[in-house]
Amino acid sequence: MGAIEKFSADSQVNDIHEFLTFRLGQEEYGIDILKVQEIRGYEQPTRIANAPDFIKGVINLRGTIVPIVDMRLKFNVGEANYDAFTVVIILNIANRVVGIVVDSVSDVLTLEQNQIRPTPEFSGALDVSYVMGLGSIGERMLILVDIERLMTSAEMALIDG
Repeated sequence: MGAIEKFSADSQVNDIHEFLTFRLGQEEYGIDILKVQEIRGYEQPTRIANAPDFIKGVINLRGTIVPIVDMRLKFNVGEANYDAFTVVIILNIANRVVGIVVDSVSDVLTLEQNQIRPTPEFSGALDVSYVMGLGSIGERMLILVDIERLMTSAEMALIDG
């Protein structure tokens, strides 16, 4: 019984966050690992008429129709090139399965609260409402994306509010 008390009294558990890191161009991003269902190689999705450019289409994932969002196009990070390193991260967000296309997946990093800095203010020139903060490990700087907030936003029109 002492071990249970010790564990529940340990407030450090809530101060540790795990992020799946991925690259878009030269930048490295991180998303909450708990939102990730699986990582797959890129396959050409079926286009949907009148969908925004950043929605590449849909794929059939074991009977589930999954919308695919190209994060390079969504974040305006240059031209999207699909190669052997391009992957789709399948996310489970708000009881909906969504895929995001990224240049490559790096690794899973554990960040403590003191390694996460607040998002800088950019006076409206840049939409940072989907950025949770900046993570730093040594010389590495991660842009931490609130992927649930992004995918459930009205502009994405992917998940019913």
